[in-house]
Formats: sequence, structure tokens, C-alpha cells
Amino acid sequence: MDCETIRYEVRDRVATITLDRPDRLNALSPAMIQELRRAYAAAEADEDVWVLVVTGSGRAFCAGADVTEIPADGRVVYPEPYLATIEQWEAPQEGTPPFRTMTKPVIVAVNGLCCGAGLDWVTTGDIVIASERAEFFDPHVSIGLVSGREMVRLARVLPTNVAMRLALTGRHERVDARRAYELGLVSEVVEHDRLLIRAHEIAAIVNRNAPLAVRGTRLAIRRGLDLPLHEAEIMAEAFRERVLRTEDAKEGPRAFVEKRDPVWRCR
Repeated sequence: MDCETIRYEVRDRVATITLDRPDRLNALSPAMIQELRRAYAAAEADEDVWVLVVTGSGRAFCAGADVTEIPADGRVVYPEPYLATIEQWEAPQEGTPPFRTMTKPVIVAVNGLCCGAGLDWVTTGDIVIASERAEFFDPHVSIGLVSGREMVRLARVLPTNVAMRLALTGRHERVDARRAYELGLVSEVVEHDRLLIRAHEIAAIVNRNAPLAVRGTRLAIRRGLDLPLHEAEIMAEAFRERVLRTEDAKEGPRAFVEKRDPVWRCR
């Protein structure tokens, strides 16, 4: 992909997306948002990609929206006519992966400062790890704005009083990597220089499993979170039934009996 604000690389069935505006702390510009959407779509459509890794360059993961490129009236600018697409009727997603509709898992490697819209990757990523240098906070109320979807999502991940503290203290209080791990915001804290190495190690572990089973499991969990328990169970069983009809569902037990590694064909 030809991009100016991100880097997109595919290797070993892993698409790595690197936010690459280090001079702006990887703040989200309209151009970056469009390039990210293209990258997510490319990874989802590529049969050679089974897992995505998202990280940042420089000392920040993402410092939220670039305030120098926000219109004076605060409105989100879309290339299409006003209210012409369903996206415009939804909450703005900015850099968020399309986690509700995509099938492939997303591993997020937080390399440094992560705030505002940068928190969206933390709350919607499937596996999140952090560098020991990572810091998390939400600055919205400190610049006179309501913290919208970012903190609503965070309140589903953290205890309410912890999320409320992050929301109401704004940029004046930060959560370091160790505290983020203790709170369950990230699943692992890694030495800074090993962050991307570790992210790809995790991706390789995920890719040792049957890719369609991984996707069905991910969808069952993600979509089930928005449903009552019984309906979520029924939906998950429907996904299980679909995957049982695949070649990989036969290959797994066969390889186990033959005491060899399975050869997944993603079909």
C-alpha cells in the first residue's frame, strides 16, 4: 500500500500496521483515518493475512485526534454528502478497527503515550500488550470536550469508578503500564525494545491454530458481549456448527490422531 501516515507490511500471515506520524505523536489526521480504513480493509480481504498487529512509531502510540486538523465547529468531515452513509449516523470511529464486522483478530502493541482516540485500540483490540514506557489517560475534559465513545467503551473494560477517575481527571493524571496491567487494561507488559517482537510472537501462536476456528471464536465473544447470555450461547453454537463443516475441522482431529502438526488451509 502507498501510504504517507502509516506503514503497512505483510509477513508470515501477519499484517502489521504502524501509525507513522511520530512528529505529531501519531495523532489522527483525516488522511491517517482514511489510510487506516484502507489498511483494515486490505488485511481483512487478503487470504494471506490471518492476524493484524497495530503499533506506533516514536515515543507515542497515538495521542488522539490531531487538534490542528479539527474544523472550528468540531464537526467530522466526510468525503461523501452529508448523512449519505450509515457511517455518518454512527458515533465517529476515527482510527478504530471495524471490530464489530471484521473477522480477523487484532493484536495491539502500545509502544508509548496512548490517550484520547488512541484508547479505542485498547478497548476494541482482541489482545493488547504494552511497552513498559506506555502511559494512558484521556484529555477530553481538560480541553473542554465531553469524552464520548472512548470513555463509554473504557467503562465496559474497567470498573466504573476507575473509568470515571480516568475520565474526570483528564490530562492531569496518567496510568502507567504496570497499573494498566493490574487493572486488566492490557494483558502483558514487555520491555520496550521487545514490544514488536513479542507482538509477533503472540501472532505466531494464534496462527498455529485453525484460522476459521479462531475467527468464529472471536466473533462469538465479540458479538456475544452485546447479547444476553443465553442468546450469546446459541449464537456461539451456530458459529461452531458452521466451522464443523470445514476441511480444517476434519484436519485438526486427524492430525491429533496421527501425532503430527495440522496443516491449516483456511477452508
